[in-house]
Amino acid sequence: MINDTPPEKTEPGVDDDAEAVRREAGAAESSRANRGWWDRNADEYQQEHGAFLGDARFVWCPEGLDEADARLLGDPAALPGARVLEIGAGAAQCSRWLADQGALPIALDLSYRQLQHARRIDEQADRTPVPLVQADATLLPFADESFDLACSAYGAVPFVADTTRLLREVYRVLRPGSRWVFSVTHPIRWAFPDEPGVEGLTASASYFDRTPYVEQDETGAAVYVEHHRTLGDRVRELTVAGFRLVDLVEPEWPEGLTSEWGGWSPLRGRHIPGTAVFVCVRD
Repeated sequence: MINDTPPEKTEPGVDDDAEAVRREAGAAESSRANRGWWDRNADEYQQEHGAFLGDARFVWCPEGLDEADARLLGDPAALPGARVLEIGAGAAQCSRWLADQGALPIALDLSYRQLQHARRIDEQADRTPVPLVQADATLLPFADESFDLACSAYGAVPFVADTTRLLREVYRVLRPGSRWVFSVTHPIRWAFPDEPGVEGLTASASYFDRTPYVEQDETGAAVYVEHHRTLGDRVRELTVAGFRLVDLVEPEWPEGLTSEWGGWSPLRGRHIPGTAVFVCVRD
């Protein structure tokens, strides 16, 4: 990013000719901008990160935390037959892994182009297609208590202006006792420049500045928006929505992982957390 004090961003760089600023951006503007951004950049994203993500692998974060090892979704024995909603699914890599465990996933994303990549992967692998839904995460097109599990690996949550509304929607579609697990950029990263080198180790902004990060075109219209919440904000939002937080995972950078992903790097990963994974239960 090109802002003086930018937050983390989990995809390829700033759109050509876009100006990076910190300013307010509401729900409608954020949704419109991010849908367009992901439609335009889905091809580049999948090309750049597809090998790391795999076609049917559940990776929570750039640190490479794999659900097959972490088991944050709960007992793997409970997955067969479970109805699972993946929110902000991208090309549905996580949903495909869930299907391989016997679950019944539905992959939801705002971006039509990302879902086209999901269909491409299924067709190339000659496998049963993952059910796909294009929708805004704050308006889930499902009946109450439709799912046994909901998950999101860096999808939807950072891009939504009204996170409490999103969480209430997730709560609504989950059955009592279900888990909701999601990963986001660790909030502390918003205080640091989004750089993989030593310049990314010195705090240059206030962790408490919740002003959204916006990329805008020459007319001032947003073309990409990301929203910051502190750890305390996240916990309060979850509580208001009715969830119980049972774990907060901050993955350490693993030995042997030498690749960089935007501002994620072995250097920074050894000093400050890059990801926060919230494990919640709908009581």
